This record gives sequence, C-alpha cells and structure tokens, in this order.
Amino acid sequence: MSMFFRRRAFLPLAGLFCAVLAGCASSDPSYYTLAAVPGVAVTPAVGVHSIELRRPGIAGYLDRAEIVQGSAGYRLAIAGNARWGEPFGDMVGRVLAQDLAQRLSGIAVFTEAGAISSDADLVLELDVQRFDTDASGEVVLAAQSALSHGRAHSLAQTRAFRFTAPLRGPGTAQLAAAMSALLGQLADAIAPLAR
Repeated sequence: MSMFFRRRAFLPLAGLFCAVLAGCASSDPSYYTLAAVPGVAVTPAVGVHSIELRRPGIAGYLDRAEIVQGSAGYRLAIAGNARWGEPFGDMVGRVLAQDLAQRLSGIAVFTEAGAISSDADLVLELDVQRFDTDASGEVVLAAQSALSHGRAHSLAQTRAFRFTAPLRGPGTAQLAAAMSALLGQLADAIAPLAR
C-alpha cells in the first residue's frame, strides 16, 4: 500500500480524535465578584475624617483565583470552572471599604492598594483566617482586626470576629452573595469602633 493511501486512511481517525478532544476541552471560566451591602449608619468620633484599610491578610488556601467553596475533613472543595474577577485579598479590601464608607457617613475610607496615599486618622488591619463553607453547609467568616490611630499604631483596638450565614441556594452566585452579606456584618461590627 502506498504512503498516500495510508495517510488517507488515517485522516478520518485523526478528525475523530480531534473532535473527541474538542468535546473534552473545558469551557471558558465564569467570573464572580463580591458586592457591598447596605448597613446601619454610625456617627464616627469627632476628628476622624479618614480611614485607611490595609490590604487584608488572607489565609493562603483562600488567596487564589479559583473559588474555594468549602473545607471539611481536611479537604478543599474548589469550584471547577469559577474564578474571582480580581485578586481575592484586593476584592475583600475593596468591598469592606465600600461597606464601611456607607456606614460611616462623611468619612473617607480608602484602601492601601488604591491610588490615594494620605496619612489617615485611623488605620484598619484585617486578617482573614476562614471565608468558606463548613461541613454543615454554612458560610463562615473568621477574622481579626486591629484599628489604630494613624501610622504610629497608637492605642490599637484588636477584635476577633466569627460570623456565619446560610446559603440561600446552590451555585457559586449564592456563595458570593452569602460572603458579601458576611462582609457587611463585619463592617457593622467594625464601624462602631471608629467612635
């Protein structure tokens, strides 16, 4: 058999192989974000005009583009084809800053990662240790904060927080909504510290 006929017989098989590979290829990922939620306004202390939110420290298992749905039994559940639309730590800081600005009317709340570089009256630092779904199916936010006066870090107020919220339904969008609600609860708890 000539080389021409062997190649010709192989072409349909190659086409079938390519079609199978194309069918197995994953689709484009879906991108998600967290969003600010409204809360109760708080009157800040006299003389407080600005708060700088440092980039939050994020537990390493959460600080990734892929969305961590939960952790239980020493295993992580990662959303297969879902990604955050921006670096997770930056997004948590941005949304928390929006939540705080809504609650602290008249106060400029800006993030360390943003374009504003000014000496703020208060500096807020945040360490997020957990922000995913537990074995019972509830979303958990566990974090610590430190609020201090200016860059000198004088009179730092430190607090530990733990909030939970149920998922309102299946899917990554419901997870993002529950996480956004928990950031709002965190802002509700932090805002009175600025008094």
